[in-house]
Amino acid sequence: MVAQAGISAREAEVLSLLGEHLSNAEIGARLFISVRTVETHVSSLLRKLGALDRRALARLATEWNRAARGGAVAAGLPAPVTSFVGRIPERAALAEAVTAYRQVSAVGPGGVGKTRLALAVAAEAAGDFADGVWFVDLVPITDPAMVGAAVAAAVGIGQQQSRGMDESVIAALADRHALLVLDNCEHVRDGVAPFLERLLAGCPRLTVLATSRARLMVPFERVHPVPPLSLTGDGDSDAVALFLDRAAAVGWPVPSEQRDQVAEICRGLDGVALAIELAAARLPTLGLDGLAEVLSHQLRLLTGGARATDRHRSVRAMLDWSHALLEPDDRTLLRRIAVFVAPFTVDAAARVAGFAPLDRATVVDGLARLTEQSLLTAAPAVDGTRYRTLETIRQYGMERLTGAGELAELRSRHLSWCVSTATELADDGSEARRGVGHAEPERSSGAAAGDGAWRIRFDAVADDLRAALGWAAGVPEHRADAYRLAVALAELAFTRNLVGESQQRYEQAAALTDDLSAAAVALRCAAAVAGCRLLGDDMYRLHRAAADAAGRAGDRAGAALDLATAATTAYRFSGAFTRIPPPAEPAALLASARELAGGDPAIDAAVALAEAGVLADAFGSDQGPSENGVTGTIAAASRAVELARRADDPLATSAALDALAGAQSWAGDSFAAAATARGRVALLSSVPVSPASTHELTDALVSGIDSSLGVGDLPTARRWGRQLADLPLLAEVGHYATSWLLTVDALAGDVDDVLAASERFLDAWERTGRLRAPRLGAAAAAVAMVHGLRGDDRARAEWLAIADQLGATPERSAGYGAVFDATVQLHHGRVAAALDRVAAEPEHVWKWVTWIWLHWYVALRAEAAALAGHPDARRRIASARTIVAGNPIAGAQLARAEALLDGDRDRLLAAAAAFEAAGCRYQWARTLVLTGGEYAATGAAALADNGLAPTAAGG
Repeated sequence: MVAQAGISAREAEVLSLLGEHLSNAEIGARLFISVRTVETHVSSLLRKLGALDRRALARLATEWNRAARGGAVAAGLPAPVTSFVGRIPERAALAEAVTAYRQVSAVGPGGVGKTRLALAVAAEAAGDFADGVWFVDLVPITDPAMVGAAVAAAVGIGQQQSRGMDESVIAALADRHALLVLDNCEHVRDGVAPFLERLLAGCPRLTVLATSRARLMVPFERVHPVPPLSLTGDGDSDAVALFLDRAAAVGWPVPSEQRDQVAEICRGLDGVALAIELAAARLPTLGLDGLAEVLSHQLRLLTGGARATDRHRSVRAMLDWSHALLEPDDRTLLRRIAVFVAPFTVDAAARVAGFAPLDRATVVDGLARLTEQSLLTAAPAVDGTRYRTLETIRQYGMERLTGAGELAELRSRHLSWCVSTATELADDGSEARRGVGHAEPERSSGAAAGDGAWRIRFDAVADDLRAALGWAAGVPEHRADAYRLAVALAELAFTRNLVGESQQRYEQAAALTDDLSAAAVALRCAAAVAGCRLLGDDMYRLHRAAADAAGRAGDRAGAALDLATAATTAYRFSGAFTRIPPPAEPAALLASARELAGGDPAIDAAVALAEAGVLADAFGSDQGPSENGVTGTIAAASRAVELARRADDPLATSAALDALAGAQSWAGDSFAAAATARGRVALLSSVPVSPASTHELTDALVSGIDSSLGVGDLPTARRWGRQLADLPLLAEVGHYATSWLLTVDALAGDVDDVLAASERFLDAWERTGRLRAPRLGAAAAAVAMVHGLRGDDRARAEWLAIADQLGATPERSAGYGAVFDATVQLHHGRVAAALDRVAAEPEHVWKWVTWIWLHWYVALRAEAAALAGHPDARRRIASARTIVAGNPIAGAQLARAEALLDGDRDRLLAAAAAFEAAGCRYQWARTLVLTGGEYAATGAAALADNGLAPTAAGG
């Protein structure tokens, strides 16, 4: 079906990556295109392939990927570098277990072949899982708390705002029918076990195949022992077959008459796959006779007796023997590179391991020799060849490193390399964005290619950075470097959109330093990241902690700033709290900030901003604004703006402008609020990217979209909606990122865009576990309106139910709910129902109408009255004109209402032209229908072409 769908080459690339369950941001980074371009391709694929949603596309992509590769490698699994030999009974038994049980643990000693067996079974079983197979290598993970992050990275899941990484993974996989292979679990069992319990409970269609040296001790676990390769006396066993295959691979085929000798060697190695492969790699230098003689002597010497009771001894013996045959420099190199937990480059190895008696040339040559002898594997990468040590061999190297007394020195050198690498990456990430700031995507696309390359570089070293930090954090003499690494990793994680880890690392950095001023800075950064995650409680907690650290450091100004910011957070971002602090708390923080303020404009601005919040809370009510409250709040916010500008602080200025815009809207001055919001977005466009500026920009764009909608400026609202959706930080919360665009497109009447985006909205929201998000209720209600205009009452009811689940209470929806419902009723000629829906006077629903919906509301009230022949219609039109003057859409709607009262066709045509000029094609077409005569047919055809039901000529 895919091949016949007429998809373009670029669409084929996007589809292939969808099969790997990558997000739009991940796909954009891979292909060096914008997130919006990816979204366009996804929409096209949905249409061309007839897929209902993104999940259906991913399933099609998985099938296509499998077909394109001849079925040899399942998408999501690493391609094997050598052939898989034998184990037919074990494969069948493990495959049956994976089919019958939800959590299977393939258990056996190191080197026995657990990973290869699990990969073979997973590849065969891939077709049985609609959502595919994923492989997660846990070798680089040293922190048990990072197991969920490793799964997320392998599957292509980003952290969702307001959720931890583990919760994000569980939500994203909740309805997936997939097989997850967790490899090498034994060293992080304390993290794997609780994660698996929650994962399996929350993802009922997920199956997990784990490999480990010991059982995981979790509910549902089915233990499947992995024995050594079969050993028989006829020279035709699996162990012999593996030896022969690997011998041929190194250019040393074994004659058939020597198979009995091979069988004897394999028996001496207990059939352990790794030991057999290491032995076969030595054939070119020793030959079969030499190998048999030397190996037999080494095994007797190193293992003594009773090998059968401890199969792992043969691997240790094989490693000891292989180690003894190395040149002294190669032995040194093998143990020194064991400090790397992830694949590394020649340059990294030279910088960490290249000291006496090794130099760079010795390291380069030694890596090649170790690879030839199967003690390392080499694979091409974008930055050159990367080498990797098998986990069993790496652990052996660590033992040798300890025995040589070099462990502390190598860890110290590895830490220094990590600090240097992280600092360089952080500088490169900043440089790629310097001068671009938060400019709109069209003006910042030049950084896209560099950003993709940067991400690849970070991903390649991230596990080593985490491992080094985990070790150094517990060593007092390395705490300074640990602090530097934690700060750099926090910044890197934020740039990589790993916001949960970023917050964690900033908090870790604060705990690692004895410099209280530095701790305060780290805590402020952590608070900003928490803001990006919509975690109001954490923002509040962290700003208070920063104030405490600054106060203990003697920094009165810093403490005052943090206290005032904490107080402001309680009001400004109250919707992001799970427990809003009682009013007395932020009031007390504000009082303390006043006491500490010393005339610094920045501190005074923060205090003034907090005062504006206190005033708004003290004088506002759901029944209506207090005149004193409005006046006082505007005065306080204006003073905060003036002081922030005097301090030349764009972020503080933006925050103060936000308070001012809210007060202006509260006062009913929608155009002033829109102008203030435009000023915020413009101000932030050139500010360097940081957690604080990203959080501020996200809020500014939302405010800008809302206020632009409020004054009928659809082009600006759409432009900022696209900029919001393109923010990398929001790539994994598609329902949040696209919700404002949904509302804009619904009001414009762009039905196809709404229907396509609504599927993405619903899919993303379901992947969050249908989190309650009251602010997004308007988007769901807007989709319901479009379905209502299409005459699909069932779909409309479904989307209204979604709005309710998001938290659209009657009070919250008093503005947008009335506007959308009345629009549908008027479309279908149910004028009385529309008139009833907007019966309330605007001031009675002021809190939810004034901010965005006042102009739409009063215009609809007037039009419904005109169509109903209500005696108050002309008064309503006149009253509304004083409110909406300057709003092109509301103005056209009032002009249409008055023209209908007067029966003036020319003024109706002028209103239609005004709607078209304002980008509101739906109202343009409907106006033509209301005009009647030859124009009605044009309007009706336009509505039909847009997929809308016929509108009543008199409604």
